[in-house]
Amino acid sequence: MKGNKTNRFMPLLMALCVVIGILIGTFYANHFSGNRLNIINSGSNRLSNLLHIIDDQYVDKVNIDSLVDMAIPQILSDLDPHSAYISAKDAQSETDKLKGSFSGVGIEFTIRKDTIHVQNVVKNGPAQRAGLLAGDKIVSVDGKPFVGKIVTQDEAMRRLKGPKDTKVKIGVVRYGQKAVKYFTVTRGDIPQKSIAATYMLDDNTGYIKIKSFGETTYPELLISLAQLSQEGFSNLVIDLRDNTGGYMDPAVQMANEFLPKNKLIVYMEGRKSPRKDFMSDGHGSYQKIPLVVLINEASASASEIFAGAMQDNDRATIIGRRSFGKGLVQQQIGFPDGSMIRLTIARYYTPSGRCIQKPFVPGDNQDYENDLLARYQHGEFFSQDSIKHTGPAYHTGIGRVIYGGGGITPDIFVAEDTLGMTSYYKQAAMSGLILQYAFNYTDNNRPKLASYKDMMELSRYLVNQGTVEQFAAFADKNGLKRRNLMIRKSHKLLERYINSRIIYNMLDEQAWTEYINQDDPTIRAALQVFKNNAAFPKKPVVGAKGKKKK
Repeated sequence: MKGNKTNRFMPLLMALCVVIGILIGTFYANHFSGNRLNIINSGSNRLSNLLHIIDDQYVDKVNIDSLVDMAIPQILSDLDPHSAYISAKDAQSETDKLKGSFSGVGIEFTIRKDTIHVQNVVKNGPAQRAGLLAGDKIVSVDGKPFVGKIVTQDEAMRRLKGPKDTKVKIGVVRYGQKAVKYFTVTRGDIPQKSIAATYMLDDNTGYIKIKSFGETTYPELLISLAQLSQEGFSNLVIDLRDNTGGYMDPAVQMANEFLPKNKLIVYMEGRKSPRKDFMSDGHGSYQKIPLVVLINEASASASEIFAGAMQDNDRATIIGRRSFGKGLVQQQIGFPDGSMIRLTIARYYTPSGRCIQKPFVPGDNQDYENDLLARYQHGEFFSQDSIKHTGPAYHTGIGRVIYGGGGITPDIFVAEDTLGMTSYYKQAAMSGLILQYAFNYTDNNRPKLASYKDMMELSRYLVNQGTVEQFAAFADKNGLKRRNLMIRKSHKLLERYINSRIIYNMLDEQAWTEYINQDDPTIRAALQVFKNNAAFPKKPVVGAKGKKKK
């Protein structure tokens, strides 16, 4: 009887256990594993869900914006070395670098001993119109002291830049005076020039130094070409050394000035970006002028587009050292908070079909970032035979062999000049002591130096002032032990570097460029090319057995 009663209630007990089990399971699922299930099931929304969970349940209060600022760069860096995140704080300054102008007071400054020193004043700019001078020390902004540890590059830019037509009151201490002088500066548009110098190297050869590719680069180029035309140039050197690039369109517009009609300048293509060709239209005004383009290991991106177009179309002779090797195209995408990303959407290819992007391993950028150091250690800066070509061979329009997969290899190699190089010179240059001494010397001698308005006159004056000996004493007091034998060996290099910075401080970037170009071996190589009538590349000679001879 007992057994029968137990059997009779067994189905009911089992059903009750199942119900209880479901209730318990549901409770634990909702309270302990529900969020995880949401993340797994939401696919591409996992990241946003994760941030929501952290914000909602993490043990401590978390600044989600800061967390995002840290996470996004890591995600993008795992794609390629050039996809990048730019915070809202830095976005405006990044954009200003490539725009034709920004709004501010119009000074170039350096920070020395927790004080802003005005290094240069933009000609006809707001600060000059208000009365500020190079050499002034800024001690207050808008009635508040601005000296000490609060003086940083970012804070100075924040206080001095601002909307056009707004006013800022600046207090300065002027050389030789103790009292603070006050100036009210009305902010205005400050031009951001991408062409650093335009002048004649000799009676026939014009020279244009382009330091970046921004919104105004092409119009600036046309002005420079018009200036050189008035001076009667018949040869042209375009210097792209240390030009890390910028916008692609100005490079294409520049190339169009020198190419005949229907020549491919560059094309770009990506997974979601169909191939797009950029062709010359035949309207360029300088299609036949002998042209030399200078590049080095820091020439990248838009610089390589221009140099590649000239090389592949056999339009110019490329001189210098192998360029950086950036062949990826970034699109700038903004977020509502003002931050933005630069996302790689395509590769660009030179007319021959080569991509000059150097190799990289996604997510591992250390070797990529150390590439230039590796090239230096390998000897590539000193010997053309040390250049490693990682890509296949291509051919220019007339059959010259060129290579992809790692920058533009020049037609004429110029080794880095190491004559007089010593460990003392390297320490002096890398420590910043030369820049510090040059500024101090300029600041202490402005009245005398101001009487020299011409680069050559100022250069001759400085040669007789013993700046190298003065620098050696200054450096010795500031941690760089004097090495007389090395100083004698490096005397020419030291004098060139020191005096060039004083000239820059007193005159401008053009005067500085003219000074350092005087004994530049790459400039000499360019002038020799014109002398030999060899600016237009020659077709390779085919031997009896069909082999091309160089």
